[in-house]
Amino acid sequence: MGFTIGSIGGLGALREINHLRPGGRRRVRASVCTAVAEYTGLWGWAVVPGARAVRAVRAGGARAACSCGAPACPAPGTHPLDASLEVPAGATLQEATRAWSTVPGAGLLLPTGRTFDVIELAEAAGRSALVRLERMGLPLGPVALTPQGRAWFFVAPGAAAELPHLLYRMGWDDARLDLRGLGKGEYITAPPSDRAGLGPVRWLRGPSPDGVSRPPEARLLLGTLAYVAHRSAQR
Repeated sequence: MGFTIGSIGGLGALREINHLRPGGRRRVRASVCTAVAEYTGLWGWAVVPGARAVRAVRAGGARAACSCGAPACPAPGTHPLDASLEVPAGATLQEATRAWSTVPGAGLLLPTGRTFDVIELAEAAGRSALVRLERMGLPLGPVALTPQGRAWFFVAPGAAAELPHLLYRMGWDDARLDLRGLGKGEYITAPPSDRAGLGPVRWLRGPSPDGVSRPPEARLLLGTLAYVAHRSAQR
């Protein structure tokens, strides 16, 4: 859906709402609130309302813009609308519905650096690495795929800050790896929200009680992730 929060693209949002079947808008809102409540109540993750990428008609034609309303937003559709509107871990469906009623159409963002960090690499490398890791029987957390062709591996918090040191210890510090960590102060888009107007984020390996409550230490996965990322870069 193309619902917007700020003033940019407001008319487009109204047109899209008018085209929904009767009750469609309520169903969309209910499904989003259910997803928020699942993340907060079932998995223990805080959720932050996120901006959405929209199309704005300006001089020179239609261009990508952000529902935050900033005319030169550096990251359309990938940042919080207002971090103070965070729905905390443990919130119920009723609390999630009440909170989201103030930001209809917002995307779902998960803050990294608290209950989990993320290691990001290319989707193809991530898919290959996941197969290897599963065959090895290593503990795994959730894995998500973005419409930009990236894979997000959920790992224990602190991994992003330790990543350079871990790569050094494993002998990968001098290799050019398409691999980075996302930690404290950063956010990822949560399925099924759209990211940057390019499509939804999807689960490659969805959350499970063990993978969420005890996300794996990055050092257990990093050797495989680095190897696959390096091999993919050489092809």
